[in-house]
Amino acid sequence: MAEILATGAVRKMKTALTSPVSYTMILGTHEIPMNPFLGQQLQLEYLGVINCIHCDRKTSKSFNQGYCYPCFKRLAQCDSCIVSPEKCHYAAGTCREPEWGEQHCMIDHFVYLANTSGIKVGITRGSQVPTRWMDQGATQARPIFRVSNRLQSGLVETVFKPHIADKTNWQAMLKGDEEPRDLEEVRQRLMRECAVELDALSQQHGLQAITELPDEPDVHITYPVLEYPAKVKSLNLDKTPVIGGTLLGIKGQYLMFDTGVINMRKYGGYNLSLQTTG
Repeated sequence: MAEILATGAVRKMKTALTSPVSYTMILGTHEIPMNPFLGQQLQLEYLGVINCIHCDRKTSKSFNQGYCYPCFKRLAQCDSCIVSPEKCHYAAGTCREPEWGEQHCMIDHFVYLANTSGIKVGITRGSQVPTRWMDQGATQARPIFRVSNRLQSGLVETVFKPHIADKTNWQAMLKGDEEPRDLEEVRQRLMRECAVELDALSQQHGLQAITELPDEPDVHITYPVLEYPAKVKSLNLDKTPVIGGTLLGIKGQYLMFDTGVINMRKYGGYNLSLQTTG
C-alpha cells in the first residue's frame, strides 16, 4: 500500500561520514533518512512547481541546479568563477557580491586528490570537507594543499590539470567502486612534475599562502549500495514526472533504482512527493 513520506521543495541530500555514508533527503521542512529504504519500492513525483533555492519565488525553469533566472544572473554563487575559480575577480573589485565573496571565497580552501571514476584533483572550502567528497561519490580522498583563498586553489588546480583529471565520469562512478589507489604516490608524482609551476605560485602569492600537506591521511568512504547497475540510465523528472522503482543504492547525490538513476542535486527547488509503493 502506498504511503506518502513527505512533499516539498527538494534540496541536495545531506550526508554524514558513517560506514556506509548516511543520506537524508530534504523536502521542504521534512528530513527523511534514506538508507533504511534500500531494497524497498519508492516513487518520486514532480508536482509541477519549482521554487528558487535562494529567493523562493516560483520559476518555470531552474538554472544552475535550482535558481531562478534573476538570481542566476545576480548572485556571486552563480558566477562563472565558481566553476572556474582561477577566474576569480574579487581582487579586481568586480565581484557580484563582495560580502559573500569575503565569507566564501576569501577563506582557506583545500586542493585535494579523490578516487571517484579514477584519480582526480579538486578544490573545496575547508568547511566542505568531507561533504564535497561524498557528494562526488569518492571512495578515497585526501587534501594535498591548503591555500588562503579560492583564487589560489584554482591556480594550483590549473597547474595539475595537464597531469591529472579534474572531473568525475559520473556514469563510471555509478557502475561500481574504483580499485583503491596509492594517493601518496600520485601526490609525490604531481609534486615532481609540477615543481617549477608550484614554486612560481608560492613566490607570487607568498610562502604562507600555499601550504603543502604531505602528511594528511587518506579518508576512505563507503556507500549504501545493494547492487550497482550494469548500464546507467538517467531518469529525468522534466520528461517523466513520476519515477521510481526498487532503491538499490545511493552514491554521490544519485539515487539508484532498478529502473535508472537520478541526480537529486540537479532538481534543487523542484516540489516533489516521495512515497513508498511496496
